[in-house]
Amino acid sequence: MKQVLGVFLAVLISSSTFAQDKIEWMKFEDAVTANQSNPKMLLVDVYTDWCGWCKKMDKETFTDPEVIAHINENFYAVKLNAEDSKRTFEFGGKEYSEAEMAAAMRVRSYPNFVVIDPTLKNIAQLPGYRTPDQFMDGLSELIEKAFRIKP
Repeated sequence: MKQVLGVFLAVLISSSTFAQDKIEWMKFEDAVTANQSNPKMLLVDVYTDWCGWCKKMDKETFTDPEVIAHINENFYAVKLNAEDSKRTFEFGGKEYSEAEMAAAMRVRSYPNFVVIDPTLKNIAQLPGYRTPDQFMDGLSELIEKAFRIKP
């Protein structure tokens, strides 16, 4: 009986340790709503369906355990299709499509990562493909410079 209990506890502990196997991507409006009760920065992955570098980021960088843990812990992660003019949402008293929001954030290349501070007023961009290490370094540097806070 003790062995069964021991095995059960070991499985339970190991499964909770590896529970973060992917980034918890949200819709923009859901991240804004979540931010109201628990303020965090938003990390918006602005992509297009045809962007090969965007797909490479998804496959290689956003599957890295360190990247996953850092993003899930410190950000509300958002996927935003820069060419989707059909899906709309409200933000700041205006209605936007995903394409209109990407344009409002002045995104002109892909992939592009927009970081929005917890007040939802200040943004900074981190453009281009990056390996996991490059992404983590670039994100830390961007946050420190743009928002004067340590990640």
